[in-house]
Amino acid sequence: MTARTRVACFVDGFNLYHAVDKLRRPHLKWFDLRKLVSNFIDPAVHDLQTVFYFSAFATWLPSAYARHIQLVEALKASGSTPVMGHFKEKNRECKSCGATWISHEEKETDVNIALWLLNEAYKDRFDEAFIVSRDSDLTPAVRMLLAEFPKKTVKIISPPNAGHSKEMGQLVGKKKLASIKEIHLERSLLPATIYDTDGVTVLAQRPQAYAPPT
Repeated sequence: MTARTRVACFVDGFNLYHAVDKLRRPHLKWFDLRKLVSNFIDPAVHDLQTVFYFSAFATWLPSAYARHIQLVEALKASGSTPVMGHFKEKNRECKSCGATWISHEEKETDVNIALWLLNEAYKDRFDEAFIVSRDSDLTPAVRMLLAEFPKKTVKIISPPNAGHSKEMGQLVGKKKLASIKEIHLERSLLPATIYDTDGVTVLAQRPQAYAPPT
């Protein structure tokens, strides 16, 4: 019997979120990552092992922070593994007028994806890696993975309407490129309320802002 291909998926949460946000269909943000990734799985060949979700909380934005917490809890409940980085405050100044303000710069996501990708490979926990991102900063990690583990393969899945990183596309080849479509998100929506296995305890609640159009 031919062994099934073990798949691990690594999702750049911000890359995906901003692409979905540009669709201007807020209800599509309330999705099950495992179901979304399953759109690119051949059940006869693949065995989806793990889905890692890399992101960070924008704690200074109360409404967005609250929605993000609910999404992360929902993803955990539906079988994905969140890996959270953080934002760093940076002092900014306008050179023309001298005005100053504090901005926020997301840290760790790219590094975390690269580290987890290679760590899971060294532990031999997958045969094929799915990477949901179009960020070319991940190119060195993909290049190292393919060089150090020639029997392992990588599929790059771009967020909606984002296109592919030219550098990563050249590494994996056209046959290993795919793109998330709106229909994939529609098929992967989470229920409004997510319960624990007891059917009573609420683990996550869909934010009102993500309610489907009536």
